[in-house]
Amino acid sequence: MWDTELPAFDPAHAPDDPLDLFRAWFLEAAGAGQPEPHAMQLATADADGRPDVRTVMLHGADERGWRFATHATSAKGRQLAARPYAALHFYWPLRGRQIRLRGPVAPGTAEEAYADLHSRTTGALAAALTGNQSAPLASARDLAEASEAAWERAASEPSAHAPTWTVYRLVPQEAEFFQGAARRRHVRLRYDRASPGAPWSRGLLWP
Repeated sequence: MWDTELPAFDPAHAPDDPLDLFRAWFLEAAGAGQPEPHAMQLATADADGRPDVRTVMLHGADERGWRFATHATSAKGRQLAARPYAALHFYWPLRGRQIRLRGPVAPGTAEEAYADLHSRTTGALAAALTGNQSAPLASARDLAEASEAAWERAASEPSAHAPTWTVYRLVPQEAEFFQGAARRRHVRLRYDRASPGAPWSRGLLWP
């Protein structure tokens, strides 16, 4: 499964807060050359409870939660509006590590959305201005024309905003850290807490 020697992980020495362990593992993944360590899978459910998953980018993690952004009118935006609970998954094969998070999700403010969008590249702004995310597309030509217009606007009007662009925060109630090991004696450390701000409990899981 893994082509490199994997690091040891002693859960007895893990920090009390999963955010601290996440930050450490993230920096180690980046330092090991893991491509796009901020890429993560976001799992949601639709109004009928059917699961859905896609890859998105982490925009930051702090005491207020793990941040990502999308259009509120996209499929995931609509699903989060109907069922504001989700799961995140990180996989860093160069370190043999996975991180899983589950918890409620809440949208941020319009000011946060504007700041998020305008801290990124012209291409990211153009993509947001193109709009219609997850809507049916009649033809590739329609996309090309809309994208070209959005790129022109993003270049000439860098302060332009996409009104439906939204920052979301997942506040984990569960966090699991998986470290691959030789002979499949993988280490799984799980953190749990009853509500935001409550103390974390920890325990091991069978691999």
